[in-house]
Amino acid sequence: MSDKVTTSWIANMQFESTNPSGETLKIDAGPENGGDNKGFRPKALMLSALAGCSGLDVASLIKKMRLEIDDFKIETEGFLTEEHPKTYHAVTVDYHFYGKNLDREKLQKAVDLSVERYCGVMEMFRQFADVKINIHYHN
Repeated sequence: MSDKVTTSWIANMQFESTNPSGETLKIDAGPENGGDNKGFRPKALMLSALAGCSGLDVASLIKKMRLEIDDFKIETEGFLTEEHPKTYHAVTVDYHFYGKNLDREKLQKAVDLSVERYCGVMEMFRQFADVKINIHYHN
């Protein structure tokens, strides 16, 4: 099994990238790097991929566990090395759950299963960065 994307140059520093779903997204650099700020930054997309991968796991587990939540979000922050090539050496992933009757034990289990067992992107990040996980409950 594999995933294949095609990334095509548009102009200046802009690219458009396909996804196996058929969707596309634009990638660009900021003005400080010669871009026009009209697309996603490549490194930040990695953080989105991490949150998306784990988020899909957690959403599926919430459904399977029949948990009652009003909403949840995942905030990811990557910390870059000072030297080139700049890479993420540390990443913090904050899970925020919102609701009146949050089952903290089961939500913790859902996050743990994603982080430790299911999310392949999380495992890839662990190969090059220290990943810290936090869970926040909002009633």
